[in-house]
Amino acid sequence: MSEQLPNLAALSHSEKDDLILRLFEELNTLKNEFEILRDENQELKNKVKELQGKLAKNSQNSSKPPSSDGYQKPQPKSLRKPSKKKSGGQPGHSGSRLEMVEQPEHVVSHTVDECRQCGRSLQSVEASDVRRRQVVDLPPLKLETTEHRVGTQECPDCGCCHVAEFPEDVKTSVQYGSQIKALLVYLNQYQLLPYDRTCELVKDLFSQTISQGTLFNWNTESFRNLKSTEEQIRQALLNSEVVHFDETGIRSEGKLNWLHAACTERLTFYGLHEKRGKEAMDELGLLEDFTGCAVHDHWKSYFKFSCDHALCNTHHLRELTYLADQDGCDWSEKMMKLLLEAKDLVESTSENCLAKKSPELASIDLRYDSILTEGFAQDIPPPTNTQKKKRGRRKQTKAKNMLDRLRDFKPEVLAFLTHSRIPFDNNQGERDIRMAKLKQKISGCFRGPEGGKIFARIRGYVSTLRKNDLNILLAGIESAFTPSPILPPSISIAE
Repeated sequence: MSEQLPNLAALSHSEKDDLILRLFEELNTLKNEFEILRDENQELKNKVKELQGKLAKNSQNSSKPPSSDGYQKPQPKSLRKPSKKKSGGQPGHSGSRLEMVEQPEHVVSHTVDECRQCGRSLQSVEASDVRRRQVVDLPPLKLETTEHRVGTQECPDCGCCHVAEFPEDVKTSVQYGSQIKALLVYLNQYQLLPYDRTCELVKDLFSQTISQGTLFNWNTESFRNLKSTEEQIRQALLNSEVVHFDETGIRSEGKLNWLHAACTERLTFYGLHEKRGKEAMDELGLLEDFTGCAVHDHWKSYFKFSCDHALCNTHHLRELTYLADQDGCDWSEKMMKLLLEAKDLVESTSENCLAKKSPELASIDLRYDSILTEGFAQDIPPPTNTQKKKRGRRKQTKAKNMLDRLRDFKPEVLAFLTHSRIPFDNNQGERDIRMAKLKQKISGCFRGPEGGKIFARIRGYVSTLRKNDLNILLAGIESAFTPSPILPPSISIAE
């Protein structure tokens, strides 16, 4: 109290009672102020911890991409065990090198004109020993023009005149052929060269000016021809046993859109949509009729579909790393160790899965539950703010959220243990979605309404061809300028 207490002996009973009441009022006021300051202090501590946690996140302990690490990249902290193999090609590796050919396209002979000792001419003397060296290089780059001519023929008997027909793909007086079309679409859609740089490259290589509008028309033509092919790929995915799913944000017409990917080791499907959740998945036809197992990273919209699910454990390992480093959670390190041990155990078995009643699976299951019990005992929820009553559920710690997920989705986390086709992670989906971010870094965004859809369909097609070891340029994109683009022979077979 700021004021000095009076002499109690000199006070009357009524004055003492007034003093006691005033002291109780001041005590209650101080108590209320203390509780407010305590709550504010705890709230500030939580905000500081949250901000420190955001600053501490990087590509190794969260889902942030490596490009967000900046120049001060974190020290490597790989969860993989060293293979103890030397760098480079391993024993038994089939290497490749430049080999000499038996029938070169061009032969240039080099002879000596005169004897270096006596000066006699050697031009008429044949070489007795010939040594060879070959240079592999490009031929002169130029566009070739093929002229098609149709003539009129008169029957010598009846006099009937006949006019030949031009080939079906020769429709105008002057046009570009399918090979130059395929090359530019390949450079633009697969090698991710922007429109202007693709046209500049053609001018530098062939001294031919092609406009960006012409290139866009070629992309549109192949996009339309691939409509039925895309549907065949989608149906093959729906018939597959295990499919990887992922999505990423990409800008189109100045707005955030979402590129959805569904893929296997042999198939790739991309779909661009304004939404990220169930509405987009319904319209793209990815999961509504799917009866296999969907591997993903716990985006809640996936669980609205009745198929089986498996979660990406690489995401779990990164989040557990964050909890161990920033929050000092002992249980998270134990869970990381258990998941990695389970992964190694599965990879070491010939069937790539464990029997459902095997002692190894029972041991992993028991340790898993024990670690979760330990984690729930360690987690201390933040104190309740007595002054500010907020609606809704109280915010949980990151550790509690992770524990809830591992508990509630235990079968999905450990699905890789008992199903040989279900992988430990969703790396397949992440690899197939990564090129979209590269496209965005190079070109920025899609300016028109059709650009993103064209990119998604053509890229899904060429990715499928690449996965099946088919030539993308000569066999793939060139056929996209025909009514029946080629497909891998096994595309109609459920994987």
